[in-house]
Amino acid sequence: MVARRISPLILAAAVAVAAAGCSSVGPTTVARDRSDYAGAIGASWKQQTLLNIVKLRYGDFPVFLEIAQVIAGYQVQTTAAAGFSAQNYLSTSVGGPAAIGGTAGVGATYIDRPTVIYAPLTGNDFIKTLLRPIPPSAILFLLQSGYPATVVVPLAVDSINGVANESRRAAMSRAGDPEFFRLAELLTDLQRANALQIRIERSKDNAEVSIIGFPPIRTSPDIAAKIAEVRRILHLTGAGLSHQVRYGGWSGRGDEIAMTTRSMLQVMVELGVLAQVPETDVTGGRATPGPGDILFPAGERPPLLNILSGPAPPSDSYAAVQYNGRWFWISDADIRSKSMFSGVMLLFSISDVGVRTAAPVVTVPAQ
Repeated sequence: MVARRISPLILAAAVAVAAAGCSSVGPTTVARDRSDYAGAIGASWKQQTLLNIVKLRYGDFPVFLEIAQVIAGYQVQTTAAAGFSAQNYLSTSVGGPAAIGGTAGVGATYIDRPTVIYAPLTGNDFIKTLLRPIPPSAILFLLQSGYPATVVVPLAVDSINGVANESRRAAMSRAGDPEFFRLAELLTDLQRANALQIRIERSKDNAEVSIIGFPPIRTSPDIAAKIAEVRRILHLTGAGLSHQVRYGGWSGRGDEIAMTTRSMLQVMVELGVLAQVPETDVTGGRATPGPGDILFPAGERPPLLNILSGPAPPSDSYAAVQYNGRWFWISDADIRSKSMFSGVMLLFSISDVGVRTAAPVVTVPAQ
């Protein structure tokens, strides 16, 4: 009998196939999927917000669809087959060498089945929250986090201590008080100099109390002059350097700051009127008039948000949506509009617009 030996190459192939079948696919997808899903959810959020702003310009009601859960499911099935054969060919006088033959086959099936669960935001609670004014504390949180007052105040504040913001809505348009925009500039300068102090305290009944203060000492003459101008614009006559912030119209008291804020629906309407729409849509009654149809003083400020439009999708945009057969977008090269739009999305989050649902969860089961 002749001893037969299996080829090392064939044995190695069989071992490799078995090892591949035992490896886990889950960990290798985390780095890729976490970034991909976050990017997709962020882009969808921007598109939904922009679409609802444009819809309000056309008198359409905004609809929000929240991503309640994301489940990413992967399955990898592997198959392996190997066959071996050996035959000894004998000559008439001398035993010939054994001829070894073999085959190996590998097969794999990769299945990706993502599941996205959506939750429509409807009902009485959602409508009330959409119409409810933004809490003054949310405005102060944005200021404290570094968003300039020149972005936050014109966007979300309707009036402060009787000094009124402008409105460009067709039915409620007003030019606004010039000192309102000067106040936003002064507050931004104080932010840069770390001279705008914001505190959130708790009252005896455990309610939040928002306080704005100014540093009492070690301020430069320039900053001291700007603090004095802020106090003059807001009619602050009290001796204290800290002032409680309340929601509502100004009472005439010189020791408090009364702030009337906009609701998220108001914010969206104010921005929607700035969208570029065809003139035929306005004259035909399909869209409300834009700011160009409203008279404002000479030397007016640039609009809060530039929403461009056209018949074809843009080549480079920060966010783009299609509505009624027309494309609307924010240019990726317009940093001012991008910052303003980001502020709107943050206000949506901290104003608690919508129903309370669990945060999106990405679950990756691997087989």
